[in-house]
Amino acid sequence: MASEMMRETADAIRSNRLGQADIDLATRRARMEEMWSGLPVPEDVQRLDLRMAGVPCRWLSCPGSRADRVVLYLHGGGYAMGSLDTHYELMARIARAARCRVLGVDYRLAPEHPFPAALEDSVAVYRALQRGARGARIAIAGDSAGGGLAVATLLRLRELGEPAPAAAVLFSPWTDLTGSSASYRSRATLDPMIEPGAVVDMARLYHGDHPADHPLISPLFANLQGLPPLLIQVGDHEVLLDDAVELAARAEAAGVTAQVRVFPEAFHVFQAMPQLPEAAQALSDMAGFLDANWK
Repeated sequence: MASEMMRETADAIRSNRLGQADIDLATRRARMEEMWSGLPVPEDVQRLDLRMAGVPCRWLSCPGSRADRVVLYLHGGGYAMGSLDTHYELMARIARAARCRVLGVDYRLAPEHPFPAALEDSVAVYRALQRGARGARIAIAGDSAGGGLAVATLLRLRELGEPAPAAAVLFSPWTDLTGSSASYRSRATLDPMIEPGAVVDMARLYHGDHPADHPLISPLFANLQGLPPLLIQVGDHEVLLDDAVELAARAEAAGVTAQVRVFPEAFHVFQAMPQLPEAAQALSDMAGFLDANWK
C-alpha cells in the first residue's frame, strides 16, 4: 500500500499538468524547470560543472562518497526536456545513498537534436569517463527517457566492443516509444505525471524519421544479451509500467540478471520526490544493488 504522502503528492502533481498533451513544448520545459530546479540541495554536496567529450556534465559528491565508485546519470524529460538543474537534487541523493560520485550528462535534446544525438553524447561521455576512470567502478543510471537512454547506451557500447558498466539502475524507464504497451491504456487515468498522448508526441520529436521501434530508440525490442545486471524500479500507477516490467522479462529471457520492483500506487519517477518514504526505500534498494555489483 502506498503512503499517504504518495497520494497527496500525486494530487498536487495533477494540478501542475506538466505531462498533458495540450501543452506546448516551451511551456512544458519551463514548468519542468520551475517544478524541479528549486529543490534544495544540502550545502555539503560538492559540485563541479565541466565539459567531457564536449558535452556539458556535472560532477557531484558528498561526505562519504568513494572516488572509486561512479554513477553516470542520464536525466529524464522525454528526450525533449530536463537538465542538470532539474535533476540536481536527485543526483545528490543518489551520491549520498550509494556513497559514490555522480556524473550527470546534459545531453542534447529533441526536437532541435533528434536521435541519435542524445545517444552519441551519452556514449561519448561514458568512453571519456572510462578512459580517465583510473580503476573506478562505473554504473549507469537514468530515469524515464534517461532510463531508456541508459539501456540504449549499453547496447551501443556492446556494438562498439567497449567495456560495459558494472551495473545499470533504471527508474521508470521509457523503453517502448511506439506507445503500444497495455499500460498506456490501463494506467491512463492513474498516472499524474504523464498521459499517453503526451508520451506519443514526445516520442515523435525524438525518433524523427527513424522508426519508433528501432532498437536504439526503443530498447525493449533490442537483443539484450550480454548486458550487465539491471535494477528496474517502477510505480504500479505508471503509464510506463509495462515498459519496465516487460524489459525485465525480456532481459531475463536473454540471460541478463534483472531485478524489477513495482511500488504500489506509485507514479512516474517518484524517486525524484525527496519527501516520499517510497523514494528513500528506492534509493536504499539502489545502494544495496550497486554495492553488490561494484565488488
